[in-house]
Amino acid sequence: MKHHTVYAKTKPDAPAIIMVNSGEIITCHEYSYKVNQIAQYFKKIGLKEKDNIAVLLENCDIYMEIINAAFDAGLLITNISTHLKLDEAEYVINNCEAKLLITSERFSELAKQLYDCTPLVAHHLMLGATIDGYDSFEEIVAHYKGVPIDYNISGTFLLYSSGTTGRPKGIKWEVPDIPVGTMDPALEGMCALFQINDKSVYLSTQPLYHSAPAATALGVLQTGATVVIMEKFDAENALSAIEKYQVTHSQWVPTMFVRILKLHEKSRTKYNLSSLQCAIHAAAPCPVEVKDRMIEWWGPILFEFWGGTETSLVTFITSPEWLEHKGSVGRGFTATIHIMDENGNELPHGEPGVIYLEGGRDYSYLKEPEKTASDRNEKGWTNIGDIGYLDEEGYLYLTDRKSFMIISGGVNIYPQETEDILVMHPKVVDVAVIGVPNEEFGEEVKAVVQPVDMAEAGPELAEELIEYCKSRISTIKCPRSVDFMSELPRTPAGKLLKRLIKDNINPAAQMEK
Repeated sequence: MKHHTVYAKTKPDAPAIIMVNSGEIITCHEYSYKVNQIAQYFKKIGLKEKDNIAVLLENCDIYMEIINAAFDAGLLITNISTHLKLDEAEYVINNCEAKLLITSERFSELAKQLYDCTPLVAHHLMLGATIDGYDSFEEIVAHYKGVPIDYNISGTFLLYSSGTTGRPKGIKWEVPDIPVGTMDPALEGMCALFQINDKSVYLSTQPLYHSAPAATALGVLQTGATVVIMEKFDAENALSAIEKYQVTHSQWVPTMFVRILKLHEKSRTKYNLSSLQCAIHAAAPCPVEVKDRMIEWWGPILFEFWGGTETSLVTFITSPEWLEHKGSVGRGFTATIHIMDENGNELPHGEPGVIYLEGGRDYSYLKEPEKTASDRNEKGWTNIGDIGYLDEEGYLYLTDRKSFMIISGGVNIYPQETEDILVMHPKVVDVAVIGVPNEEFGEEVKAVVQPVDMAEAGPELAEELIEYCKSRISTIKCPRSVDFMSELPRTPAGKLLKRLIKDNINPAAQMEK
């Protein structure tokens, strides 16, 4: 790895960032200059090492420049999900004690409300326009020279969990300080694993507020390669970008694969994807049929990993390995995996239980020592709430999130398996399977479906989907009822926000069935 100032001199006209929708290209020289300007601003307003800044932005080139500048200045940077409501965003900003908030005109209404309820924020900047209390990012930063600041220790992310089951939690990685110009060891290992080098062209398909896209994009830039950023994911635009920019590396979530596969065949086959060497995917389990079809189409270039914001990459699996162990997310790469029951006993191969990690990246939850302790057993092994099992060769298979498990008549049902079946139905865009009250069995299975055509939503389609499911898996795992929504709430990282779906289900109505 080299610092961005080196690439500004050795390859000044090479593209550092390309924006897909606008086609804007930021060269290595321009990128380094802007990073230096922003870092100078951070220093001028008195931000010190380990101070925190918060960023609430849509995908844009400036996002990566802010991140890089924060790392240069030794700051902690919190990327805020653009889907958070006022109380959630307020909580994150106050909890991390951010001293600076950078946002954009797109979020001006939320920014206006945040101004009065985030008293620790001393500086407010807005891109594109300004409102009361916010200075123009462009005008302020333009006053500073694009020369490097005095470097010391590198900054890092202070990111928050996606809040799929409750309030977001601040995640502190327990890592030693490293000097500016030295890549985080976990990030360096990931770049080496996926063979990212200074000739690579990386397509970033996801929101930069999410941990994996932001960290990977930063790692790519730190190796001197090019990052191609999608402002917003679109299945056909992604294929077009691969051809247009000769993309070599890319990162996806399974819902993106589903959308690409459901494109009309003419749209799927019109683009030359031969430049693509590595398609990384993670964030959520990938249905076996979906991954089978992607490997058949793209070749054995799919690389999957499993982990979390807390742990980063834990397991890893190549396409040839996966074809021998279909459904697996790989073997332990940075930690040893143990499968435990509720009493803390290690379970035999093939039996699902809570996944515990021995070793790997250490973390804690900001200002939540009890939650931090609850993630650990007496041996110090950690778990982040996922359930799975190991086969005899040590390959891990994810079953579901512990919090999503349905218990019906004393039987544990893992919704993921049912979701993987239903999402492949040609009339289904997306699906969530949840448990709802049942007087006799405690809970029963319900599917909440986003149909291709909302006009078809109704009893006939519901019955068709239930029978489709029954023809493929055990009846007890199949939905007894189906609701329809025009769009399911997912994080752009692909994680279902089941707590929001459950909030929209009327339990009383279920009990009357």
